[in-house]
Amino acid sequence: MSETPWLTIVGLGEDGPDGLSPASHAALQNAEIVMGAARHLDLLPDLSAETVTWPVPFSDGIPKLLSLRGRRVVVLASGDPFWFGAGAVIARHLNPSEWRTLPAPSTFSRAAATLGWALEKTPCFGLHAAPFARLRPHLFTGQKLLTTLRDGAAVAELAQWLRDAGFGDTTLHVLEALGGPRERVRSALASTYDLINVLHPVCLGLEVAGTGATVSLASGRSDTLFDNDGQITKRPVRALTLSALAPCPGEHLWDIGGGSGSIGIEWLLAHPTCAATTVEINPERAARITQNAAHLGVDRLQVVTGSAPEALADLPAPDAVFIGGGISDEMLETVWAAMPKGARLVANAVTLEAEALLAQWHEAKGGDMLRVELAQSQPLGRKRGWKSSYPIVQWSVVK
Repeated sequence: MSETPWLTIVGLGEDGPDGLSPASHAALQNAEIVMGAARHLDLLPDLSAETVTWPVPFSDGIPKLLSLRGRRVVVLASGDPFWFGAGAVIARHLNPSEWRTLPAPSTFSRAAATLGWALEKTPCFGLHAAPFARLRPHLFTGQKLLTTLRDGAAVAELAQWLRDAGFGDTTLHVLEALGGPRERVRSALASTYDLINVLHPVCLGLEVAGTGATVSLASGRSDTLFDNDGQITKRPVRALTLSALAPCPGEHLWDIGGGSGSIGIEWLLAHPTCAATTVEINPERAARITQNAAHLGVDRLQVVTGSAPEALADLPAPDAVFIGGGISDEMLETVWAAMPKGARLVANAVTLEAEALLAQWHEAKGGDMLRVELAQSQPLGRKRGWKSSYPIVQWSVVK
């Protein structure tokens, strides 16, 4: 049997020692040093080991912990340390043989049990330091969500954010200090939220309701979701473009000529592991792209302000590339050279010159050419007629 690692990460609930497993009790009894937040240390008042209060910000505690390597150390964490907890952050600084974890029921498990919700069907979020907009793609009437928050004051802030988003009819179940003697559960509508003295730690259960816009699950989402100055890949063309780009989990997109950022944003909405970099030469548009991404809950979009192909020099290799503007032979040469084998390229052309260039590259590299002609109904006197948009030629190819 291998030796016990020098570090044990112990999950602790608000019930303190009463909720600990025999293994967790043994780890604490044998520890030389117990390290944790002041609130966690106060839950275990009878410790004989030396105690070290984990500093704020959390990252400052990592060097201190690593300096204790080789001694018998217990780190206290909330509930399940690997469920929106400190465990993953600590573990990436250590070898697997150096640590073990002894979890307790997570806050989400306790919250679901309290509310009678099926945890496997309830999206869970940790919004201690993340923006509320991470919830945006999940807001639709009837959805249930669980999230932890920074503190009690953040509940009122989230209620205001829901009102502003058009979801003021959402019921908020405020679950305070679950599992301990201070446990309290209260409910209120976001529209009339007036609870005071909300205790930390706090978890929130949301029963979403309201008239706010729902973010569609399909590519080609409503143009109204994207603030723009007219420079936007319109919904039908965007749907065709995303279909050709074919986002897969874990893939990275280059979106060249971002405009409103709609292509990069929809790529990120496809899966939480997708990454995207948008290159936009206009600073105002670049700032707008950042705002659009944050508003729709994909603030991980990287926005590069600069002109392509120069701005592409230091970017990580792409799995897919979209060129929505400024197509030139130099651009295509640079992009093609940067693309690894198997990467996908999609380029849309509106002008005759760009169309001719794509035709040359299509002849040389293969792939598919698609001509898209769209018309929308418009008033024509007292009746209606068709108003055609400029035709778009789309070239898509796998290297």
